[in-house]
Amino acid sequence: MRTDSSPGTLPAREHLPAGDAGTPVLDVVIPVYNEEKDLQPCVLRLHDHLKRTFPYAFRITIADNASTDTTPQVSRRLEAEIPEVKAFRLEQKGRGRALRTVWSASDAPILAYMDVDLSTDLNALLPLVAPLISGHSDLAIGSRLSRSSRVVRGTKREFISRTYNLILRGSLQARFSDAQCGFKAIRRDVAQVLLPLIEDTGWFFDTEMLVLAERAGLRIHEVPVDWVDDPNSTVHIVKTATDDLKGVWRVGRALATGSLSLDRLTRPFGDDPRDREIKDVPKGLARQVVGFCVVGGLSTLFYLLLYSGFRVFTGSQIANALALLVSAIANTAANRRLTFGVRGRGGAVRHQAQGLVVFGIGLALTSGSLAALNAASSDPGHSTELAVLIAANLAATVLRFLLFRAWVFPDRRDADATVGAPYTPVHTPSSSTYSTVGAGSMAQPGHHGPLPQRPVTRSAPHHPFDTTQFRAGEAADGSWRDATMQLQPVRPHDTDSRDLR
Repeated sequence: MRTDSSPGTLPAREHLPAGDAGTPVLDVVIPVYNEEKDLQPCVLRLHDHLKRTFPYAFRITIADNASTDTTPQVSRRLEAEIPEVKAFRLEQKGRGRALRTVWSASDAPILAYMDVDLSTDLNALLPLVAPLISGHSDLAIGSRLSRSSRVVRGTKREFISRTYNLILRGSLQARFSDAQCGFKAIRRDVAQVLLPLIEDTGWFFDTEMLVLAERAGLRIHEVPVDWVDDPNSTVHIVKTATDDLKGVWRVGRALATGSLSLDRLTRPFGDDPRDREIKDVPKGLARQVVGFCVVGGLSTLFYLLLYSGFRVFTGSQIANALALLVSAIANTAANRRLTFGVRGRGGAVRHQAQGLVVFGIGLALTSGSLAALNAASSDPGHSTELAVLIAANLAATVLRFLLFRAWVFPDRRDADATVGAPYTPVHTPSSSTYSTVGAGSMAQPGHHGPLPQRPVTRSAPHHPFDTTQFRAGEAADGSWRDATMQLQPVRPHDTDSRDLR
């Protein structure tokens, strides 16, 4: 996984101010590979829709993934005839590579993409980007699995889509409903920090972006969409599904080992009423209590199973010590990650050592309880021993939580506030993977200018990609596939006389 972007947190989300400027507000990217038949009707239909319905300046960028047919010529012709259309060509395949390259270089504050078949109803485009413009959300996705969505597609694709999302929920704990819908948008300040962390260059790019954003605590807005499947699509489903499962394994392993620095994606608190401080209430106490109780309940069951197993071979005191030692190590590791949110391997040994001290206190309480029971009865029953141990463990649990919170895992925010000067986030992207356009055409993330209104007339605008060199991805994705899909015109003017083919 990439970890080479500069550290630092994102700025607070703000509503982009309305005004007049030359930079487009929205940049819609259409990644294509050998789409000579569908490209022109798609661009004309999208351009007409944006002209009629979108209240601000926009750009449509055609990202050609090394097409071998006449797609490059169609792209250049559309660029020459329509001021809002730009064409960009990559010499390597991969939808993720195309999106990362164009998004990294774009100067628009809101970045979006959609598939060339336009299966999604375009009336969902403005609801998709509106929460990003207002500052409410960081990313937005179209969902075909929402209850209010209207979807027309075959049983096979329906089964594959729902199965894939169930896999994401079970393995990566994803809460978004539809990872594969080709209809998404992201704020540019978020993209500048998030994109260097994404490794995939193909179809899994969307899923990896959403999982990392969700794990970092970013807000993902979902829009129910109306979607009609293209019956002529020849996408290699088995190959795509295999690559997606490999991506799920890779991302899950990276998240489990803590090799991703997701803290750089966090938003500062304060713009939500729930983030306001309440006097005499420690930060995060309620969440930590719930997490500690869940981990403690599972640890108690684990401990009792271990004790019952060890008791078959040894006495009660030794069985108690062994069971408590093993369960204490597991309990410390679980609380470290789940209750107190400590990621990575840094300080893990020290935390376990401190946890063993807490274990010693619990051992003294439970061993003392067993000693008192044996003194009161020469041959106590097994059920009586378990009842006494449960009561002793409840007392030890309260003390364990207080020690964990105050000593083993103290609040890092409070500790950071008392050491050094105040932290000022740096918003300048410094990924060595991509070079960007000139400084004059790239605004700093988080400091966008006013939203431009769409001008009545335009001169030929500066091409944002004319002098830029990109290296999108670390290896060529030669296995990426796509195919030409037949698009039935929705309106009579979708077929244009300028198409000389």
